[in-house]
Amino acid sequence: MAVRYYDWIVHHGRRTPEKVAVIDLASERRFTYAQLDGRVSRLASFLRHSLKVSRGDRVAVLALNTTDTLEVQFACGRLGAIFVPLNTRLTVPELQFITADCAPKVMIHDTDLAETALAVARLCGIATSLLLGPGGSYEAGIAAARPLETIEQVTLDDVSTIMYTSGTTGHPKGATITHGMTFWNCVNLGGPACIGPASVLLTVLPLFHTGGLNCYTNPVLHAGGTVMIMRAFDPGTALGLINDPAQGINVFFGVPAIYQFMAQHPAFATTDLSRLIVGGVGGAPMPVPLLKVWEARGVALQQGYGMTETSPAVLVLDREDAARKAGSAGKPVLHTEVRIVRPDGSDADVGELGELWVKGPNITPGYWNRPEANKSSFTDGWLHTGDATRVDEEGFYYIVDRWKDMYISGGENVYPAEVENVLHQLTAIAEAAVIGLPDPQWGEVGLAIVAVKPGQKLTEADVFAHCAANLARFKCPRQIRFVEALPRNATGKIHKPTLRKEFSVASEVDKKVANA
Repeated sequence: MAVRYYDWIVHHGRRTPEKVAVIDLASERRFTYAQLDGRVSRLASFLRHSLKVSRGDRVAVLALNTTDTLEVQFACGRLGAIFVPLNTRLTVPELQFITADCAPKVMIHDTDLAETALAVARLCGIATSLLLGPGGSYEAGIAAARPLETIEQVTLDDVSTIMYTSGTTGHPKGATITHGMTFWNCVNLGGPACIGPASVLLTVLPLFHTGGLNCYTNPVLHAGGTVMIMRAFDPGTALGLINDPAQGINVFFGVPAIYQFMAQHPAFATTDLSRLIVGGVGGAPMPVPLLKVWEARGVALQQGYGMTETSPAVLVLDREDAARKAGSAGKPVLHTEVRIVRPDGSDADVGELGELWVKGPNITPGYWNRPEANKSSFTDGWLHTGDATRVDEEGFYYIVDRWKDMYISGGENVYPAEVENVLHQLTAIAEAAVIGLPDPQWGEVGLAIVAVKPGQKLTEADVFAHCAANLARFKCPRQIRFVEALPRNATGKIHKPTLRKEFSVASEVDKKVANA
């Protein structure tokens, strides 16, 4: 028998109606749980009665961080509709592919991204768009609507969200997120992160990203705490808010680049960090020297590991072990199973490198419209993460490398195949490959190795300009190298290990020359 999904905002609206639920720092709006419940109810009513959104329909949001995005998420839940947060960093061609794939009935957007949102809506035939902000159609719809009379009965197995991730085939894949996945993530993270009704979270990661939405925004709302939403991350502003006793911020989460930018800010040395019960970090490997910088200020950052497809928590390092096991992603969360698997499918021994497989109620049931990806990504219910991992004698897991070619830049996954597809749009290019190189600021950045067709001309500026027009900034290669031909293996495939070996060395030489 399927287990019913219960709305957390309804619950806290009844139990602690006067408690502040969300604070929108940019607009200075704050809503109690009762007020948030009322807005979600009227928004759901407006979507159902005026815009004819019903069970299974998709509702897309393209907006910088705002509490409105959370309202859309919960309103979709009350209708049985599917929430689709769109990456604000993507270009029109990238968003066009995603939007055409999931076919939303409504596009909700803010003023800053109106031009992009409306262009995508036109290209994909979306008839209805809602503008956020004062005087916008979103607020007008909420104001005119009555509270929702009946909530659609949904279960933990029903899809609540489609979250798009970069794909190894060159196109993004929509990971289907169920109500149960989000619930189990709240349970799995709640304990290690010490989340409860007294939690006050400063959310700085984008809400279109599982890190922003689920580490720890949804878990804090599930527990009845308070979430402060920053429209766009600024290290000085974040430090100022954490430093202010009146804000009471005691929970924080970021990717390594966030912590690096904050540590490099002049205010870092004098910021009072004593109220931080939890500083979580994930999304990319955390440099141990940076962990030590924060540890010296009294904050033992809790590392973890997860994926969009795992809702996302899989591994978490407890606060007590953060310093002793620096570099480890921790141990499995409560309601999750993990294996480290050899290429032949058998379990690896302690200390032996293998691919991490994950199974449990927090794992995606599959990808939207991707039957082939579903077939290749799972074995008997185990999700293949593509990450090379080992476990030590104490049961602590270490993410060592990735089996796949994906690299992580500033906490964002970049799949070379997608970038390579864009590069091959340039007719002068005979062949191209992209690899990730270590970078002290972003973790990794892209290097494009390009061979030009005989008789054709192509400059670095041409390549950079083309990428900038067709790719999000974090996906654009930071360096270009021109070669006569790319190395290939016996089957004719481009041999990336050779490229990594050759160009990683070349890149280090370039850095030494530049710094000389």
